[in-house]
Amino acid sequence: MLRGARAGPGLVVVICFLIAALEGYDIQAFGVSAPKLAPELGLNPGQVGWAASAAMIGLVFGAFGGGWLSDRIGRRPVLTVSVALFGVFSVVSAYAPNYEMLLLARLATGVGFGGAMPNLMAVATEISPPHRRAATVTTMFCGLPAGGAAVALIARFAPDLDWRTLFLIGGVAPILLAPVIHLLLPETRPAHDPAADHRLGAALFGEGRLAATLLLWLVFMLTLVVLYLMLNWLPSLVIAKGLTPQDGSAASLSFNLASIVGALLLGFVVDRAGYRWPLTVTYALLAGVMLLLAQATGLGPVLLLAGLAGFLVLGAQYALYAVAPVLYPPHVRAAGGGAAIGVGRFGSIAGPLLAGELRQIGWSAGEVFALMAPVVLAAGAACLALGFLGRTRDD
Repeated sequence: MLRGARAGPGLVVVICFLIAALEGYDIQAFGVSAPKLAPELGLNPGQVGWAASAAMIGLVFGAFGGGWLSDRIGRRPVLTVSVALFGVFSVVSAYAPNYEMLLLARLATGVGFGGAMPNLMAVATEISPPHRRAATVTTMFCGLPAGGAAVALIARFAPDLDWRTLFLIGGVAPILLAPVIHLLLPETRPAHDPAADHRLGAALFGEGRLAATLLLWLVFMLTLVVLYLMLNWLPSLVIAKGLTPQDGSAASLSFNLASIVGALLLGFVVDRAGYRWPLTVTYALLAGVMLLLAQATGLGPVLLLAGLAGFLVLGAQYALYAVAPVLYPPHVRAAGGGAAIGVGRFGSIAGPLLAGELRQIGWSAGEVFALMAPVVLAAGAACLALGFLGRTRDD
């Protein structure tokens, strides 16, 4: 329910889309910047993996804290502070003189990301009728790949742009957006139930939700292993296949642009057919695409398969964003979604780290891509089980 003389539902979606776009920009900026950032700061592949994962470590804390806090004080104030936080520390990332400062700046940036994401999920759920919920959520979160595509375009057409400038752009924009959020975004949080402060565990695991919650966490975690490995390492892995840095940026652009189409299409399908079978089929197709990408050599096949991977993995992830909040009662909706994001983000930490460590010990780009196929199949199996065990709530 919208409260206050502020933006209507359409403008709410636009504001939330912009928040997601700025998050997507910053996350992808690290992946695009890595080939230049690493030699300038003297980082080895393992350190690059840790720097990429630092934001995801911060995101875990931000998601748990941001979701819990917004169920108590409201979506708008938590979103405002979260966006300002990741803007400020994106600027700090731009001026990092060494590995240690970069690591700390990325950690704090991730706290801001984490505080924003469960609130975006909750706001989308609270402004949408049930028959349009997945479409609203996926439309909002299409900002993530749109922001990533913007970085890829900049890298494609301005290949000599300093990596620090990319981070500066991604830091100043959210700082400017924060007061807009505070002034225009309506409060959508349901009336707070004080008793909920003492029974979050029961909300997550009680009333037959134990298996569904654990399965949801597993699907999030495995999906994010693949997604964040691709977001942070795709340009570098394409270059490792013998292609140029511009080709790596083009693959990243293909991944992000196709993912927007995949998210919108799967959101439409899930609203009409439920999530069980559409997402299970999506994961099966994604496993095949990762195996084909492992074998691809020429630019054409790499661009096509990178796009298909983005179409499938982002489509699945954003459909899950629509599913997660409605598995829980309204008074703990953001906390339930935040818990799924927080636990799932261990996968986003593991993905970049895994790629960095495997490259460090000599694995080829193709071998890294191929390893993702069994991870994807396990996610699909967990999603299928969730479809039978999870009960959604439309209240």
